[in-house]
Amino acid sequence: MKKNMLYIIVTLSLIQLSGTVPNAMSKTHIEAKILSPQTTFDALNKAYFWQQKFNDNGRYNWQEKWFLDGKEAHITHSENGMTFTTGEIEMDPSHHAVLWTKKNFVGDIKIEYDFTRLDTENKWATMLYVQATGVEDGIYHKDIGQWRELRNIPYMKTYFNHMNLLHISYASYGKDDIGVDKDYIRARRYPVKEGDVFRTDTVIEGDVFTSGFFVPNETYHIIVIKKQHELFMQVTNKNKKSRLFSWNTSKFPLVKEGRIGLRQMWRKSATYRNITVSTLK
Repeated sequence: MKKNMLYIIVTLSLIQLSGTVPNAMSKTHIEAKILSPQTTFDALNKAYFWQQKFNDNGRYNWQEKWFLDGKEAHITHSENGMTFTTGEIEMDPSHHAVLWTKKNFVGDIKIEYDFTRLDTENKWATMLYVQATGVEDGIYHKDIGQWRELRNIPYMKTYFNHMNLLHISYASYGKDDIGVDKDYIRARRYPVKEGDVFRTDTVIEGDVFTSGFFVPNETYHIIVIKKQHELFMQVTNKNKKSRLFSWNTSKFPLVKEGRIGLRQMWRKSATYRNITVSTLK
């Protein structure tokens, strides 16, 4: 069950009592208002306090603003944006790839972009990594750019064992193609703790199956907001139909800063356009 955010509005009124009471007493009126995730998201999305820190329309040289983990990916540009295509060989980790921002982002964050899925097999996963840093253990420096050579083959375990980040899978499927409508959306928190299991223990409650989105060759507008322990992802299609997905991450340590990553498993291809990242003023 999703958790709503609770906001309490407190009104204080001081009432001076008679001389039989030596000090002024206060009478407190408490009005509690439960806001839905949609109401909270809408308020955050429209708020004035976001300051844009990153902007890429996807039409020009990706290497100016990004760096790549993985040797088998191809990135091209057009008027439609930046097309990111991973390798063809299933079950070969070298055919995964992650595209990272060169910039680091601190605090609460808003990520916005247009996403067009190009692959037509309803298999494997696309992921967004939110604010990634290294675990600061030995060679796994806080700045993940300092150990990027260790990710030339982008094994999943290198990320979920050695990075702090929030992960959102979307436009994602299992290993068998059982239909375009059999997608899932799932959030995770890395790293996996010693003795825990990645598949179960990194999951943040709130999985969604059959989102109703991410049909190939259709463009979707995505907005992701992380405000303290509240994480939101809103997806809107070309007909302006929207759906909000939300998670509360409070059972895990707070993610405070890091880079943004676009991860695709093997045999995935998508175009990304008008990517912006904003933080609080």
